[in-house]
Amino acid sequence: MPLLSGEHSLFFDELALTLTSGLTWIPLYLTLFFVVVKNNETMMQILLAVLAAGVCILLADGMADGIIKPMAMRLRPLNDPDVRPLLDIVPGVANKNYSFFSAHASNTMSLCVFFSLLMRNWRLTVGMVVWSLVNCWTRIYLGMHYPSDIAVGLLWGATVGTGVYYGYRYFYFKVTDRLHFISSQYTRTGYALADINLVVNVLLLISLYAIFRALILA
Repeated sequence: MPLLSGEHSLFFDELALTLTSGLTWIPLYLTLFFVVVKNNETMMQILLAVLAAGVCILLADGMADGIIKPMAMRLRPLNDPDVRPLLDIVPGVANKNYSFFSAHASNTMSLCVFFSLLMRNWRLTVGMVVWSLVNCWTRIYLGMHYPSDIAVGLLWGATVGTGVYYGYRYFYFKVTDRLHFISSQYTRTGYALADINLVVNVLLLISLYAIFRALILA
Protein backbone atom coordinates (compact mmCIF):
# COMPACT_ATOMS: atom_id res chain seq x y z
CA MET A 1 0.00 0.00 0.00
CA PRO A 2 1.23 3.55 -0.67
CA LEU A 3 3.49 4.94 2.05
CA LEU A 4 3.20 1.77 4.12
CA SER A 5 6.07 -0.21 2.72
CA GLY A 6 9.03 1.33 0.90
CA GLU A 7 8.19 2.22 -2.70
CA HIS A 8 11.64 3.04 -4.01
CA SER A 9 11.09 6.62 -2.89
CA LEU A 10 14.39 7.98 -1.65
CA PHE A 11 12.60 10.88 0.03
CA PHE A 12 10.28 8.68 2.11
CA ASP A 13 13.11 6.22 2.77
CA GLU A 14 15.25 8.96 4.31
CA LEU A 15 12.27 10.52 6.09
CA ALA A 16 11.33 7.23 7.72
CA LEU A 17 14.93 6.49 8.73
CA THR A 18 15.29 9.91 10.33
CA LEU A 19 11.96 9.87 12.15
CA THR A 20 12.39 6.33 13.47
CA SER A 21 15.72 7.15 15.12
CA GLY A 22 15.62 7.82 18.85
CA LEU A 23 18.42 10.37 18.42
CA THR A 24 16.12 12.55 16.30
CA TRP A 25 13.76 13.04 19.21
CA ILE A 26 16.31 13.89 21.92
CA PRO A 27 15.39 17.62 21.71
CA LEU A 28 11.78 16.67 22.48
CA TYR A 29 12.77 14.68 25.56
CA LEU A 30 15.01 17.48 26.80
CA THR A 31 12.24 20.02 26.26
CA LEU A 32 9.72 17.93 28.19
CA PHE A 33 12.24 17.62 31.03
CA PHE A 34 12.82 21.39 30.97
CA VAL A 35 9.08 22.08 31.11
CA VAL A 36 8.62 19.69 34.04
CA VAL A 37 11.47 21.32 35.96
CA LYS A 38 10.26 24.83 35.25
CA ASN A 39 6.64 24.18 36.19
CA ASN A 40 7.16 22.29 39.45
CA GLU A 41 8.16 23.98 42.68
CA THR A 42 9.99 21.28 44.60
CA MET A 43 12.59 18.64 43.81
CA MET A 44 10.16 15.94 44.96
CA GLN A 45 7.56 17.07 42.42
CA ILE A 46 10.17 17.04 39.65
CA LEU A 47 11.49 13.63 40.64
CA LEU A 48 7.98 12.18 40.71
CA ALA A 49 7.27 13.35 37.15
CA VAL A 50 10.64 12.18 35.83
CA LEU A 51 10.32 8.85 37.62
CA ALA A 52 6.82 8.37 36.24
CA ALA A 53 8.05 8.98 32.68
CA GLY A 54 10.81 6.44 33.29
CA VAL A 55 8.30 3.90 34.58
CA CYS A 56 6.28 4.40 31.40
CA ILE A 57 9.27 3.36 29.31
CA LEU A 58 10.18 0.54 31.69
CA LEU A 59 6.72 -1.01 31.55
CA ALA A 60 6.01 -0.33 27.88
CA ASP A 61 9.39 -1.44 26.56
CA GLY A 62 9.88 -4.17 29.14
CA MET A 63 6.62 -5.88 28.27
CA ALA A 64 7.27 -5.69 24.52
CA ASP A 65 10.97 -6.51 24.25
CA GLY A 66 11.52 -8.34 27.51
CA ILE A 67 8.47 -10.61 27.70
CA ILE A 68 6.11 -10.76 24.73
CA LYS A 69 8.57 -10.78 21.80
CA PRO A 70 10.63 -13.72 23.12
CA MET A 71 7.39 -15.62 23.78
CA ALA A 72 5.62 -14.86 20.49
CA MET A 73 8.80 -15.13 18.35
CA ARG A 74 7.01 -13.51 15.42
CA LEU A 75 9.43 -12.64 12.63
CA ARG A 76 9.57 -9.07 11.43
CA PRO A 77 8.13 -8.61 7.93
CA LEU A 78 11.58 -7.89 6.50
CA ASN A 79 12.88 -11.15 8.02
CA ASP A 80 9.95 -13.36 7.02
CA PRO A 81 10.87 -15.27 3.83
CA ASP A 82 7.20 -15.33 2.78
CA VAL A 83 6.66 -11.59 3.24
CA ARG A 84 10.04 -10.07 2.38
CA PRO A 85 9.65 -10.52 -1.42
CA LEU A 86 6.49 -8.39 -1.25
CA LEU A 87 8.32 -5.48 0.36
CA ASP A 88 10.60 -2.80 -1.03
CA ILE A 89 13.22 -2.97 1.70
CA VAL A 90 14.97 0.28 2.52
CA PRO A 91 18.76 -0.18 2.17
CA GLY A 92 20.59 -0.47 5.46
CA VAL A 93 17.56 -1.54 7.48
CA ALA A 94 18.15 -4.72 9.46
CA ASN A 95 16.97 -6.00 12.81
CA LYS A 96 17.11 -9.54 14.16
CA ASN A 97 14.70 -8.86 17.00
CA TYR A 98 11.12 -10.10 16.84
CA SER A 99 8.06 -8.20 15.67
CA PHE A 100 5.14 -8.67 18.09
CA PHE A 101 4.46 -6.23 19.56
CA SER A 102 5.95 -2.84 18.69
CA ALA A 103 8.05 -1.27 21.44
CA HIS A 104 8.16 1.98 19.42
CA ALA A 105 4.36 2.14 19.47
CA SER A 106 4.04 1.28 23.16
CA ASN A 107 6.86 3.57 24.30
CA THR A 108 5.71 6.62 22.39
CA MET A 109 2.04 6.16 23.23
CA SER A 110 2.77 5.65 26.93
CA LEU A 111 4.66 8.96 27.02
CA CYS A 112 2.00 10.61 24.88
CA VAL A 113 -0.80 9.65 27.28
CA PHE A 114 1.20 10.39 30.43
CA PHE A 115 2.30 13.89 29.40
CA SER A 116 -1.11 14.70 27.94
CA LEU A 117 -2.78 13.88 31.26
CA LEU A 118 -0.01 15.63 33.17
CA MET A 119 -0.14 18.92 31.28
CA ARG A 120 -3.78 18.95 30.08
CA ASN A 121 -3.58 21.00 26.90
CA TRP A 122 -5.17 20.03 23.61
CA ARG A 123 -2.29 21.37 21.49
CA LEU A 124 0.17 19.22 23.37
CA THR A 125 -2.12 16.20 23.13
CA VAL A 126 -2.53 16.57 19.37
CA GLY A 127 1.21 17.05 18.90
CA MET A 128 2.12 14.04 21.03
CA VAL A 129 -0.46 11.79 19.35
CA VAL A 130 0.86 12.75 15.93
CA TRP A 131 4.41 12.11 17.18
CA SER A 132 3.48 8.61 18.32
CA LEU A 133 1.61 7.78 15.11
CA VAL A 134 4.45 9.06 12.94
CA ASN A 135 6.81 6.74 14.78
CA CYS A 136 4.37 3.90 14.15
CA TRP A 137 4.26 4.72 10.44
CA THR A 138 8.04 4.51 10.17
CA ARG A 139 8.04 1.01 11.65
CA ILE A 140 5.53 -0.26 9.10
CA TYR A 141 7.20 1.58 6.22
CA LEU A 142 10.60 0.11 7.07
CA GLY A 143 9.21 -3.41 7.25
CA MET A 144 9.83 -3.74 10.98
CA HIS A 145 6.22 -4.35 12.05
CA TYR A 146 2.81 -5.50 10.92
CA PRO A 147 -0.19 -3.25 11.60
CA SER A 148 -1.32 -5.67 14.32
CA ASP A 149 2.04 -5.18 16.10
CA ILE A 150 1.41 -1.45 16.05
CA ALA A 151 -2.21 -1.71 17.22
CA VAL A 152 -1.33 -3.86 20.23
CA GLY A 153 1.64 -1.62 21.02
CA LEU A 154 -0.56 1.47 21.00
CA LEU A 155 -3.14 -0.21 23.22
CA TRP A 156 -0.54 -1.35 25.74
CA GLY A 157 1.17 2.04 25.67
CA ALA A 158 -2.10 3.87 26.33
CA THR A 159 -2.84 1.50 29.22
CA VAL A 160 0.61 2.04 30.72
CA GLY A 161 0.49 5.82 30.31
CA THR A 162 -2.91 6.05 31.97
CA GLY A 163 -2.01 3.73 34.84
CA VAL A 164 1.31 5.44 35.52
CA TYR A 165 -0.33 8.87 35.51
CA TYR A 166 -2.87 7.91 38.16
CA GLY A 167 -0.10 6.32 40.20
CA TYR A 168 1.89 9.56 39.85
CA ARG A 169 -1.18 11.58 40.80
CA TYR A 170 -1.71 9.53 43.96
CA PHE A 171 1.84 10.13 45.19
CA TYR A 172 1.87 13.75 43.97
CA PHE A 173 -0.98 14.70 46.28
CA LYS A 174 0.83 13.02 49.16
CA VAL A 175 3.49 15.75 48.96
CA THR A 176 1.55 18.66 47.44
CA ASP A 177 -1.64 20.54 48.24
CA ARG A 178 -4.46 20.27 45.73
CA LEU A 179 -4.15 23.46 43.75
CA HIS A 180 -6.52 24.63 41.03
CA PHE A 181 -5.08 27.00 38.47
CA ILE A 182 -7.66 29.38 37.06
CA SER A 183 -5.71 31.50 34.60
CA SER A 184 -5.53 32.11 30.89
CA GLN A 185 -1.75 31.65 31.15
CA TYR A 186 -1.75 28.16 32.70
CA THR A 187 -3.39 24.81 32.18
CA ARG A 188 -5.56 23.53 35.01
CA THR A 189 -2.67 21.39 36.23
CA GLY A 190 -0.38 24.41 36.51
CA TYR A 191 1.70 24.23 33.34
CA ALA A 192 2.40 27.52 31.60
CA LEU A 193 0.87 27.72 28.13
CA ALA A 194 4.06 29.35 26.88
CA ASP A 195 5.97 26.22 27.88
CA ILE A 196 3.35 23.97 26.28
CA ASN A 197 3.80 25.94 23.07
CA LEU A 198 7.54 25.38 23.36
CA VAL A 199 7.03 21.62 23.28
CA VAL A 200 4.72 21.89 20.29
CA ASN A 201 7.19 24.14 18.47
CA VAL A 202 10.03 21.69 19.11
CA LEU A 203 7.92 18.91 17.63
CA LEU A 204 7.30 21.07 14.58
CA LEU A 205 10.97 22.00 14.19
CA ILE A 206 12.07 18.37 14.43
CA SER A 207 9.53 17.45 11.76
CA LEU A 208 10.78 20.21 9.49
CA TYR A 209 14.36 19.07 10.08
CA ALA A 210 13.43 15.50 9.10
CA ILE A 211 11.71 16.70 5.93
CA PHE A 212 14.61 18.98 4.98
CA ARG A 213 17.13 16.22 5.64
CA ALA A 214 15.17 13.79 3.50
CA LEU A 215 15.01 16.31 0.66
CA ILE A 216 18.77 16.86 0.82
CA LEU A 217 19.68 13.16 0.96
CA ALA A 218 17.10 11.88 -1.51
